[in-house]
Amino acid sequence: MDQISTIVLAIGLIVIMLGMGLSLVAEDFKRIVVYPKAILLGLTNQLIILPLIGFAVCVLFSLSPDIAIGIMILAACPGGPTSNLIAHLAKGDLALSVSLTAISSLVTIISIPFIVNFALVYFLAEGQIIQLNIAQSIMQIFVIIVIPIGIGMILRRYKEDFAKKMANPVRKASGILLAIIIIGIVIKEKQNLIPYFKQAGLAALVLNVATMFVGYYSSKLFRLINKQAISISIESGIQNGTLAISIAVVLLQNSAFAIAPAIYSLLMFFTGGLIIFMAKKGTKTVLV
Repeated sequence: MDQISTIVLAIGLIVIMLGMGLSLVAEDFKRIVVYPKAILLGLTNQLIILPLIGFAVCVLFSLSPDIAIGIMILAACPGGPTSNLIAHLAKGDLALSVSLTAISSLVTIISIPFIVNFALVYFLAEGQIIQLNIAQSIMQIFVIIVIPIGIGMILRRYKEDFAKKMANPVRKASGILLAIIIIGIVIKEKQNLIPYFKQAGLAALVLNVATMFVGYYSSKLFRLINKQAISISIESGIQNGTLAISIAVVLLQNSAFAIAPAIYSLLMFFTGGLIIFMAKKGTKTVLV
């Protein structure tokens, strides 16, 4: 992607993060005290189990370096605003979902550069290895995540009516921007699109389904209620694809790394929609 496209992508992610901030309040970060077991289990799934499953998928499917790195970037990312909407429609615990998204978005500022660097070193050939500058990457991710979320939360705190009015338009704009971003990547990589989709499609689907499965049944193992299990499942399996694409294009300047996150971003709407459909039908355990 050219410099203009990269800037547009970064601005798009900032808008999406601003929209997330408009929906957050300070209490969302305090819920770790209210139900610590659910929060800690959700964060464990997102920060530890998800990258391990992502790595296992890359190895088991013998993915090409570009696709494998894209999968690992995705696995390093937190849940996104879409996960909150799906959790709500699937009759999960919305407060837990929002809290997990908020907290993981902050924690992964530190973890993303390390996981991505591991992927670059492990999957690229010796002569191709590139590495992120950890400190610089943390600052860049901080700028495109924390600052917009903080601005959104300040607006919500002091201009609540304005924040509520803006939440829906910003959410719609976020969806349009994501669509534009994916279309841009498809056009840029059109020559490799079919081979990439053959490689990344099944791997992205397995990552999505496996992480949701583990999220749900680990919650049941720790005796959490069904609403919490649904939210942890969705937070574990619905990742911030836009952030993953931004890391690939803005930080690593390689649109090929963004193919797997782009495909995942499409597939997660189908699996998320299936969970919502099953919840609407009154299925008690939505992942069976």
